[in-house]
Amino acid sequence: MAICQVCGQNEALPFSCRNCGGVFCNLHRLPENHNCDGLKNWNDPQVLFHSNHSFPSDSQGISKILNQVSNRFLTFFLPFFRGNLTYLFLALMWVTLVLQWFVIILFGMGVHNLIFTVSTYHPEYVWTWILSIFAHSPFSYGHIIVNSIALYFFGPSVERYLGTKKFFYLFIFSGILAALSQIGANLLTTTPGFVLGASGAIMAIMGFLTVLTPNLRVYLYFFLPLPLWILTIGFATISVFLISVGGFGAGGVAQLAHIVGLLIGIVYGERFKRNNPSNYATKTSFKPKIGF
Repeated sequence: MAICQVCGQNEALPFSCRNCGGVFCNLHRLPENHNCDGLKNWNDPQVLFHSNHSFPSDSQGISKILNQVSNRFLTFFLPFFRGNLTYLFLALMWVTLVLQWFVIILFGMGVHNLIFTVSTYHPEYVWTWILSIFAHSPFSYGHIIVNSIALYFFGPSVERYLGTKKFFYLFIFSGILAALSQIGANLLTTTPGFVLGASGAIMAIMGFLTVLTPNLRVYLYFFLPLPLWILTIGFATISVFLISVGGFGAGGVAQLAHIVGLLIGIVYGERFKRNNPSNYATKTSFKPKIGF
């Protein structure tokens, strides 16, 4: 638990301001709501998106390129969504679904797959690594609905822990690695396949949150209360079982992508907890507020 420095409210999931270092509740988390000293630096990209993360000293490596590209994107675009990136991702998922149908109607499924899916036929199509995260099965709305519900309930808590920039990295890179792992396994087993959907990224979010708040109570199907760690282990167990009996794509689902995303979240959660011991509190009596 932490106490908001403005209103004195006990906050189970406190927000730590990256500009002034203060701890605040959800109501006062924005700089303008707690008279943050960092407001004067709003137009300074280096201050606005300052991160404690440092890349290797080898500035000629790919890390420098990724850092420069992401910083340009974050500097010019994400200030409008700072602290609310979860909802931007949700909107992009549904907008992408509309675009998928637009492409299908005009050009057919072949073109759709080339644009929106990571496939064993063309894994080198780099643009699909990103677009496939936001694309979902156009013929099964349950796919996007389930992912949207999970992202809506779990995403804001993880974003509050990490901040907008690191949350962006976790979501995008875990989604990419999960999809490529699935396609890699398909290639090794000579099994053709396509991957799309945010499930790998969302499993990373669940893994991260499970490490930091394992006893956070959630409502499975909105009526069955249980700790988050049980829900996470349940999903993982089902995926492992299905892989053992039906392969990496059992049931037409990228089961390996789920496992890889979950492992990324758990590893990153453990690293975050070790490096930021004062930025979280173990929830043993947190009131149930999350439904899934």
